[in-house]
Amino acid sequence: MAMRKNYVVETIRKAQLVELLAKGRRLDGRGLDEHRPIRVQTGVIQKANGSAMVSLGNTQILAGVKVATGTPFPDTPDQGLLVVNAEILPMSSPYAEPGPPSEEAIELARVVDRGVRESKMVDLTKLCLVKAKTVYTVFVDVNVMNVDGNLFDATSYAVVTALRTATMKKYVVKDDKVEATEETVPVPVERFPVSVTLARVGESLIVDPDAEEESAMDMRITITTDEDGNVCASQKGEASGILPQQVLQAADTSLRVGSQIREELMKATS
Repeated sequence: MAMRKNYVVETIRKAQLVELLAKGRRLDGRGLDEHRPIRVQTGVIQKANGSAMVSLGNTQILAGVKVATGTPFPDTPDQGLLVVNAEILPMSSPYAEPGPPSEEAIELARVVDRGVRESKMVDLTKLCLVKAKTVYTVFVDVNVMNVDGNLFDATSYAVVTALRTATMKKYVVKDDKVEATEETVPVPVERFPVSVTLARVGESLIVDPDAEEESAMDMRITITTDEDGNVCASQKGEASGILPQQVLQAADTSLRVGSQIREELMKATS
């Protein structure tokens, strides 16, 4: 969600940003490939199976995991369900409105969901209890508490952290009947995906754009990578195109910066 401004002011500020970025500098003093400080709190929702509050600069996201049982999809009878939903709360931004999920919230949930799913972060086959009948259902609900740019990465970090710390009730299967036990076990997390979003302002690609930088960008790309250096998912935003060499540059930057962020998140959840 980019900051909306008066056209004249926006044009002047964009010219200033482009000039500064051409010198390798940003308004807040960061380097072009430097992300804002990340702060992580876990276990913040008592009734959830797992939860995390993540701040990326002044952007703040709350994610909660709820695990239950349900019926699998017909085309994946031996896999559990994993669904990410997102809501941008009206209090988070002057431009967020109450009501049904906005287009921004729907895109946010889809991009984050895809990064988690395509990385195979959670082994969905281990969520199957009775094939074609009963599986674990894992729902991750996201609330955007404050908007100051780069919702994609902040939300991804909150979702990944909440899943890494989530537990679920253990069930046993007897004669195709599912019975609950008093035990809890971790959600079967296998991988550690990290997304990195870059924005193009002028000719410069910058990591983790804040709201003011988003208001001046003409292209955005989010790339999710795993700990083995694999690109798992990507999403381009905004109307302008992107050159092949910029895609390669963005992928290289995402791998390098993503590795640094992964270490930070790992320390926060160890």
